[in-house]
Amino acid sequence: MNYSDRHLFFDLDRTLWDFEKNSQIALKKIYELYKLDEFIPNFYKFYYTYKSINAELWVKYGAGKISKEELRNARFYRTLKKFKKDDKILSDNIGTAYIEISPTQKNLFPNTIEVLTELKKEGYKLHIITNGFKEVQYIKLTNSGLIDFFDVIVCSEEVGKNKPNPEVFMHAMKLANAQPSESVMIGDDLKVDILGASNVGMQTILFDPDKKYRKAKGDYVIKNLNEIPSILPWIYRSSSF
Repeated sequence: MNYSDRHLFFDLDRTLWDFEKNSQIALKKIYELYKLDEFIPNFYKFYYTYKSINAELWVKYGAGKISKEELRNARFYRTLKKFKKDDKILSDNIGTAYIEISPTQKNLFPNTIEVLTELKKEGYKLHIITNGFKEVQYIKLTNSGLIDFFDVIVCSEEVGKNKPNPEVFMHAMKLANAQPSESVMIGDDLKVDILGASNVGMQTILFDPDKKYRKAKGDYVIKNLNEIPSILPWIYRSSSF
């Protein structure tokens, strides 16, 4: 059976590309490279402080309250200040190093390549919709061997809005020449990916390997990407397609 008129839109970070693992590796290299142990007692204090600040700033960026530049400039500066280190030059250097090191990491979630290969072989059209920054996301996709699987790659900054804004999903479907009834969004964030896609009429699959959303009411919830191929026929059978 050929599914060439059926479109699967994937989030990238924390859905295919293991953001947490790759980010931690990059930050460990930075901690050692810049000898941050001279004023930060251990790596994990640095890591979890940065992680909290970064998450807070991404929420603000997603809501349009700060710019891409403000996010990048503030996250390491504020992290260092937590350890009484007020050094703009150092924080800028670390920020640059992070952008260079992090996207070159290659850790994917289990079964990513196998599942994408199977879906492509079946004839599904595969696409990416990500809130990540374009220059970084393309490096991730290329270095991890993912880029050739996807026909359309949409980074939300190209639209001028972020998921869950409906314009992002509509733009991606327009580029893919896909109707909502033909489209399935697969992502890890209940609000950003799942509710955002549902609001424009797409079917959804929530990827929740750590059972973060115990009461999630998405169309389908999975813990492993290898569950996707067996779910899709049920999704399309029950849709208006």
